[in-house]
Amino acid sequence: MPEKFVASLSNYSAAAVFNPWNDVDRDNDLDHQGAQVRRTQLLHYLQERIGVADSLLCAEAIGYQGGHFSGIPMTSERLLLGGLGHKNLHPEMVFRDLLPQRTSRPDVRPLGFTEPTATIVWGFFADQGIDPRRVVLWNAFPWHPYQPQKGLLSNRTPKDEELAAGHQALKQLLALAQFRQIIAIGEKSALQFRELEIEATKVRHPANGGAGKFRAQMAELMGVNNGISR
Repeated sequence: MPEKFVASLSNYSAAAVFNPWNDVDRDNDLDHQGAQVRRTQLLHYLQERIGVADSLLCAEAIGYQGGHFSGIPMTSERLLLGGLGHKNLHPEMVFRDLLPQRTSRPDVRPLGFTEPTATIVWGFFADQGIDPRRVVLWNAFPWHPYQPQKGLLSNRTPKDEELAAGHQALKQLLALAQFRQIIAIGEKSALQFRELEIEATKVRHPANGGAGKFRAQMAELMGVNNGISR
């Protein structure tokens, strides 16, 4: 059940790792209810997709501009707050049966945090007319690793022992859903599936000039190859 899965995610704790569904970002959270809001938002996101989605799209780790405040992998708070309507991205793409809430302080980011990769991924769904409930977005390390010297508004690569914990969460998710295909964004994510001996198709990470190839590869995998340029 998604409820037990989300509860298990909330129990993880490690040094220099922010758990969006349990921890409080004392410098940047709006109030002490942030973790509860993020748990609820992730639960509703999964409830609308488990048993419906045919694809898992997995990146490496949660970032401070995405799931750290939204509670949902590769999903920005600004999208949930309706701030990306000019890009044809709307909160109801994420979930329909819950009113989205922000968890960051407005004086830190008045419009909410936004993540370039998340915008590209959701923009692909919108541009190609793909029902976003066909896809579960996830991370090989489903929590936010940060650089202690820079604070919570930073990212870092997960350590091997952290990824091992992420593997357990990933296997739990795969047991919950019957995905037709697993798509790994970038080499680091693809490596995690190889270590688990789980078949996955690698696509280009959209960062650093890779957006065009990401869209072309995804279009082919999702069966909507409408002449997107590689």
